[in-house]
Amino acid sequence: MKKLVVPFMFVAILVGLFEQSKTKPNIYILCSTLVIFMFGMMQLMSKVSSKKEELKEEKDVE
Repeated sequence: MKKLVVPFMFVAILVGLFEQSKTKPNIYILCSTLVIFMFGMMQLMSKVSSKKEELKEEKDVE
């Protein structure tokens, strides 16, 4: 899944930057690229554990 998310995010970033450089950017394209980017970040960050959980686990071990 991670292998698919990262390329989609980069494509969304490139499309968004290209669209933003136009004199009259299409707001729907910009919003859709932002949604794709945020969804990708959500998917990638769900794999990372928080520091709060790590501290809780360390206290449980002691």
